Amino acid sequence: MSKNWIKRLLPRGLYGRAALILLVPVVTLQLVVSVVFLQRHFEDVTRQMTRTLVLEVSYLSEEVRRADTLAEAQVRIAELATPLGLNIRLPGSPVVGEVRVFYDISGRTVVATLREGVARMQGVDLAADLRQVRLGLSTRHGPMEVTFDRKRVSASNPHQLLVLMIFTGVLMTLIAFVFLRNQLRPIKRMAQAAEAFGKGRVLPYKPSGATEVRAAGRAFLDMRARIERQMEQRTLMLSGVSHDLRTPLTRLKLGLSMGDDSEDTRAMLRDLSEMEKMLETFLDFARADALDDPELTDPAVLLSGIVDKARRAGGKVDLGELPAVGKVMLRPLAVTRALDNLLGNALRYGTRARVSLQVKPRAVCFVVEDDGPGIPPDQRNAAIKPFLRLDAARNQNLGTGVGLGLAIASDIARGHGGVLRLEDSADLGGLRAGLEIAL
Repeated sequence: MSKNWIKRLLPRGLYGRAALILLVPVVTLQLVVSVVFLQRHFEDVTRQMTRTLVLEVSYLSEEVRRADTLAEAQVRIAELATPLGLNIRLPGSPVVGEVRVFYDISGRTVVATLREGVARMQGVDLAADLRQVRLGLSTRHGPMEVTFDRKRVSASNPHQLLVLMIFTGVLMTLIAFVFLRNQLRPIKRMAQAAEAFGKGRVLPYKPSGATEVRAAGRAFLDMRARIERQMEQRTLMLSGVSHDLRTPLTRLKLGLSMGDDSEDTRAMLRDLSEMEKMLETFLDFARADALDDPELTDPAVLLSGIVDKARRAGGKVDLGELPAVGKVMLRPLAVTRALDNLLGNALRYGTRARVSLQVKPRAVCFVVEDDGPGIPPDQRNAAIKPFLRLDAARNQNLGTGVGLGLAIASDIARGHGGVLRLEDSADLGGLRAGLEIAL
């Protein structure tokens, strides 16, 4: 529980965490040094200076006590005030209690030392004038007020150390931030290249930065090249196999069409037609990653065109909400093929379909719903796997297929940095397929 609480407070980005690693030691070091230095050094200096003044004030108090009359005491005060550097009034305004401002750290030491060393002290005032100290004593001739410069009991300009430390700390922190940003920039560029590659785009990237970052960048480039080669080899293999099978299928279809018009011949022609559809599906699956290049496209216009085409083909399709999104970067042919597959499945297994568009943070989602039997939740992950047909969820007598429609749509979604989500349709009661495209 405590670890989760700490994690929620920490920055999520690499730059923020690196800055935190930089700032925490610097700030902690300055705080520790400042507190220890002020508490030990300045307090010791203040205590020693105040004790020196305590001796002078005690001597003055003793001289006033020895005077028999007030006039004699005043004469003695006049003789001692200048040599001692004190401003003395007898009788003077009474000073009672200890008064100081809350941020006067050294004032506590001054008050404590005066209280400890000066006999018959009635009070001390450090707040009326921050540059002076007013001290009140009781004498046989009445209250005596002693005023002297605050510099005599406190170390002068202690804030200069703090200002110097803060200025130096801020300056070095800014320099470190500049250096840190230069070190993190190659990592951010690599992350952007990886994110773009996940969305089907290839950004130029050259490894730079520290040795470890360069090694990671070269590893990323090697990995991207291997993935591109594997995708190209898969496309060539499936395309080649599908293309090579077309020639014998065409010969068989031609030979059967020139034969007798029997029931067996018609059945074999239907099988050949089904095989041709399978080959077309294989080619669609092979070309799913290489249909077109990303370009700025309006999702609402793209979806409206797909609905119009389905309606012209006789499908009962309702057009739902189409919020204004503007143009986003996507591959229009690939998205069109994925939505055609989703809409074709919805019309094949249901009597009615509805498409809509949703806007999410950093993503748009094309939603296709139907009133068919749907897919059980425990089989939805398997439904998007290639060449897998769910006989229990979909009635195979309604049409034939090879189980690639959802797999093609899922591959296209992943190629855009998104995902294909299969859920229950709350309105129509069938399947709700959401093709999410990352922006």
